[in-house]
Formats: sequence, C-alpha cells, structure tokens
Amino acid sequence: MKKILIIEDDISIAEIERDFLEINGYAATIMTDGAQGLAEALSGQYALILLDLMLPGMDGYQVCRELRRESSVPIIMLSAKGEVFDKVLGLELGADDYMIKPFDSKELVARVKAILRRVGTSKSSSGTTIEQQGQFVEYPDLIVNLTNYAVIYMGHTIEMPPKELELLYFLAASPNQVFTREQLLDNIWGYEYLGDTRTVDVHIKRLREKIKDHQAWGLSTVWGIGYKFEVKR
Repeated sequence: MKKILIIEDDISIAEIERDFLEINGYAATIMTDGAQGLAEALSGQYALILLDLMLPGMDGYQVCRELRRESSVPIIMLSAKGEVFDKVLGLELGADDYMIKPFDSKELVARVKAILRRVGTSKSSSGTTIEQQGQFVEYPDLIVNLTNYAVIYMGHTIEMPPKELELLYFLAASPNQVFTREQLLDNIWGYEYLGDTRTVDVHIKRLREKIKDHQAWGLSTVWGIGYKFEVKR
C-alpha cells in the first residue's frame, strides 16, 4: 500500500482528502504544520506529497523548496491561489502538479494515480555499468530510462520529478523533431494543463539546470514554435 503525506492545516479538508485516498487503496498521513510536515516528508517513506500553500510554521513554497533539495518525491500543490504567477512559482520550485481549491476529490485521486503510475519502483544508482532494460534512450553521457524512471548523466544518477523525466524522454526519443508547447502539454500533461504553455517553459528551464548541453546533443529552443532534442551531426 503506497503511503501519501497530506500537509494541510485545515483539518476538515485534510480528512476529506485522506478518506478519498484510503477508499482508493492508499495509506494517508496528515500533518498540519509546514515545518513538521517537511520533517515527515524527508523521512523517505512516502510515495507522494499533497502540499497546501498556506501553512503555519513554514509556507508550502518553502516546504517545496527545502524538500526538492533532498528528494524527488512527487509533489501536488493545493492552493486557493489561482493566479498564473502562483502556479508557475510552484512549478519552478519543483512541484509536479498544481490544483486550485475548491476541487473535486475524485479529480485529486485521479491525478494522484496518474503521477504514481509514472513513477518506477526502482532507480539505477551506480552509473552506466547497469544494463538498461525496458523503454530507454541513450546518447553519449546520457541515458533516460522511462521504465524505471532513471536518468544517468555523465556517469551519475540525476534525481528529477516524474514530469521532468517524461518530458526529457519524450523529446530525446524523437531527436531533432520540433514540438510545439501545445504538443508537449498534450503528450506529457494531457487535459490537466490545457492552454497553460508556461508549464512547459518552466520544466525545460529546470531540465537545463540539471542536464547541460553536450557536444553531441542538447535541448534547443526553436523560437516562436517550441523545443527539440537536437542531436549534432
């Protein structure tokens, strides 16, 4: 049974979330304080974090920032703030998804399931000597494995949230093909982010911070259109 941590100071909302998750086969723990929630999240026993923004002790943005320094556990941010700025900031800090309150509990469970389906049960940790299996792409100094959700760059495993890895894999699996932001949204996020093309830009920025361009390949911007994984011939 996968464990989910709910960091939410409104206990009535947290209990509704917990009940729906438990009905769907998950074990859920509630924390109502930001700092205590962060400490619990760092215990490493949770498959996913539901993180409210307005929290006592430490707000959700700070919790997300601190958590991302040490963990790639998937994070869904929950907030009454529906402004594009708030959403983009959450994504830039490392959240995998962002839901605006009030939301339907069934949709929340659907998003949790969608993210957890994408998360592999194992990750490579000892470099390129590990034989790759399943769905993966390989370039000089880069292996992106979609089956076990592992990225090996320059001989080292790179931790990254599921959406970043999926975006990198999708681009790298079709070298030199240009994709519009709308196409990337449709293929990686589906209906959830329809029209919010800044989501793609945020994730590309985060990928570039972790995966620097190589002499043989790189993430390229095609101005006015979108992005491509460019293989240099």
